[in-house]
Amino acid sequence: MSRPAILIVDDEKGVQSSLQGILEDVGLEAHAVSTGEECLALLDRRDFSVVLLDIWLPGMDGLQVLERIRTQCPATIAIMISGHGSIETAVRATKLGAFDFIEKPLSLEKTLVMVKNALHQRQLEMENRLLREQVEQKYVMIGDSVPMQALRQQLEFAAPTNGRVLIYGENGTGKELVAHLLHLKSLRKDRPFVEMNCAAIPEELIESELFGHVKGSFTGASEDKQGKFAQADGGTLFLDEVGDMSAKTQAKVLRVLEEQSFTPVGGKTPARVDVRVIASTNKNLEREMELGAFREDLYYRLNVIPFQLPPLRERREDIPVLVRYFLEDFAGKYGRKPPAVTRKAMEVMEIYPWPGNVRELKNMMERFIIMNPQHKIDALDLPETVLRRCVLLPPESGQADSLQEARERFERDFIMQKLMEHKGIVSRAAQALQIERSYLYRKMKQLGIPYSGRENGEED
Repeated sequence: MSRPAILIVDDEKGVQSSLQGILEDVGLEAHAVSTGEECLALLDRRDFSVVLLDIWLPGMDGLQVLERIRTQCPATIAIMISGHGSIETAVRATKLGAFDFIEKPLSLEKTLVMVKNALHQRQLEMENRLLREQVEQKYVMIGDSVPMQALRQQLEFAAPTNGRVLIYGENGTGKELVAHLLHLKSLRKDRPFVEMNCAAIPEELIESELFGHVKGSFTGASEDKQGKFAQADGGTLFLDEVGDMSAKTQAKVLRVLEEQSFTPVGGKTPARVDVRVIASTNKNLEREMELGAFREDLYYRLNVIPFQLPPLRERREDIPVLVRYFLEDFAGKYGRKPPAVTRKAMEVMEIYPWPGNVRELKNMMERFIIMNPQHKIDALDLPETVLRRCVLLPPESGQADSLQEARERFERDFIMQKLMEHKGIVSRAAQALQIERSYLYRKMKQLGIPYSGRENGEED
């Protein structure tokens, strides 16, 4: 593991020598230059964790160099050194991004402590940056269909603002994903993102969850508790399935939105908060208002920027991309090789209406990676529930118009059942049906049943 590198920028050789010696004694790599120009040239060639930068230098002064460092190497931490500093100079250096400010004559012990603190700070910043990158990779919007392109554009416009957003969409369409992206692309991205599923919290506890409570305010309140609004102060609060809140809770949420303050359950002193609220629902709130189940004034408070998420059946062209993305993602997580998907299997998935939307597709792909050891996914590998909703199997309800149609429906259903039992291998299905394989092929073609070519190794 490489040692952290420290760059000393000072035109006094004695200072260079003293600082290099003490830094190298504790296992750090130390380099020294005499001018700001040399400093910037060296930073162009290699990375330094910390720069000890004298303010008074020949040529460019230290504050000019600091400005360039913040632009050129934002991850490098700068500690300013001055022989005759002033409060004004120290304040300016801090505003320009300096980590700290020390005066000559230098205390080597104090300088060493400051360098160690700076290295710790850099490590924390790098870890935070890595975590942020991982979070951003986790929340990716997949698909280039027209509805998704429009959604991306809407997200880019809305995210940097403080406008409240109300996300509409069926279960599984990605409402939580959009809420996270709105936060990650906002000016509040470094502040908390707090979420609460309003449908999952019992009515008697939802006020405590939202606003917190004080000790002894009700049975079981053994200590003070901070609510979601307080936790999200300065950041974003995501109220999932907001249409499931009771009328009493709706009234209290409305008051918080109007006044930006709340009182914990059992408390007496209001607390002020700065929170951007993003809400979501799978209900038709306009219909809920007509029924008296949702407050009109709260609706208009939340519905500043409406987002309508399309169900998967309305963006079928995104299905192949989503299938490949989820298969590769889960294969990487489980240490497997992602299977190929045959053309017929993809056609079936593109026809299927996906009542559970993207969540259903994601779960199915994870199940394939875990449970299917084969290197290829055929149409007959898809769940029977999928096949029955598509052209491969007749509907479970409805009457045939003729004896011939009824016979074909039964034959198709029975043959498909045997093919699924034998993993699409035609010869084994024919044997189970007690018919010739060639006859079964003809029947499959006649009834529109796909053939995967699995038994002789053919690829679709």
